[in-house]
Amino acid sequence: MSSFRVKGGLKLKGEITPQGAKNEALQILCAVLLTEEKVTINKIPNIRDVNKLIELLADMGVKVEKVGPESYTFQADEVDLNYLDTQDFLKKASALRGSVMILGPLLARFGTGRLSKPGGDKIGRRRLDTHFVGFQKLGAKFEYDSKQEIYKIDGTNLKGTYMLLDEASVTGTANILMAAVMAEGQTTIYNAACEPYLQQLCDMLNRMGAKITGVGSNLLNIEGVEKLNGTEHTLLPDMIEIGSFIGLAAMTKSEITIKNVQVEKLGIIPETFRRMGIKLEIKGDDIYIPSQEHYEIETFIDGSILTIADAIWPGFTPDLLSIVLVTATQAKGTVLVHQKMFESRLFFVDKLIDMGAQIILCDPHRATVIGLDRKYPLRGIRMTSPDIRAGVSLLIAALSAEGTSVIDNIEQIDRGYQYIDQRLNALGADIVRID
Repeated sequence: MSSFRVKGGLKLKGEITPQGAKNEALQILCAVLLTEEKVTINKIPNIRDVNKLIELLADMGVKVEKVGPESYTFQADEVDLNYLDTQDFLKKASALRGSVMILGPLLARFGTGRLSKPGGDKIGRRRLDTHFVGFQKLGAKFEYDSKQEIYKIDGTNLKGTYMLLDEASVTGTANILMAAVMAEGQTTIYNAACEPYLQQLCDMLNRMGAKITGVGSNLLNIEGVEKLNGTEHTLLPDMIEIGSFIGLAAMTKSEITIKNVQVEKLGIIPETFRRMGIKLEIKGDDIYIPSQEHYEIETFIDGSILTIADAIWPGFTPDLLSIVLVTATQAKGTVLVHQKMFESRLFFVDKLIDMGAQIILCDPHRATVIGLDRKYPLRGIRMTSPDIRAGVSLLIAALSAEGTSVIDNIEQIDRGYQYIDQRLNALGADIVRID
């Protein structure tokens, strides 16, 4: 297990470029299974979850070649379906939640799929019903072996149909979409997720020869095709990293420019941080955050306490609520953070309270943060990262705190943020990786 030793209280300054989007990468990488032709993907982040998925694809027989610092080619012309029945496959797939999205492409192209119960962050119940109900509506036969915790699906002769998803799941929509692009006839998916990452997947599939309309809305229409071709695709910058850097700049009184963010794809993220009192300027395709001694949280028009809650796109992404929460601890004012989607994601606040933050955990989904307006700085402590987003939130807290902090279990941070210690040290941070 590795740790970060973090010296707090330093102001950072400079430019930083966000990595390619982790959540998009997991979908796009699975889509290479839909064609026997070569697919080139650019701006792939060098992070644990993505690297594990690339390794899994290679073990399945996909030819993988690194052709640049952040670029790979994939060719799935010799996929070994027998590998799906091995314990090695089940073990590796279960260690990565994103592996569930190989099922849609496998069903579309080969008519079969296997998957053990996926892992991932321990942030609460994350059910897979949406994926499997969607497959069933396309005609797949679903079987679950409860003893071995293995999902088996027979997807021969998939046929297009109408479906109304029970939730606008991003991974569920992506998985069903990839199964439907080669199903016979027309598929309509209502209450589909419409995040920029899902739009990117639709655009990529259309370039490969798919026939998808309604991209960017919650109503997708897919006309099945017999075959898909190769393509080249570039991932979006990671919006979660961008939001993390905005919060980091405010907490540490730093002057930071975030480069090449594709502002039009960020939705209400910049405006939400502005409501936290953070000054930021859009300069072309960059976001500039000046050094700020103080930032004050807005109230609602009637004077009541501001509530920031997650919602399906174009609402605020749940992955940034942890960043909002930690950033609020040194603001002036009070905010209620409402995490609707996951019931365990706010449990890291006990570490912030130990550091001196004023937070009331109302229940597993809501926390009230009373901003200290920097009158009482956070203090360095030893703590453990419970998941990717909480881990970076604790790192931001440690960078702003007085004294030195140690963050254990940073493998969780490495799952979602590439070279985060090196990149922040280049701005003036003092983060030491301890193995």
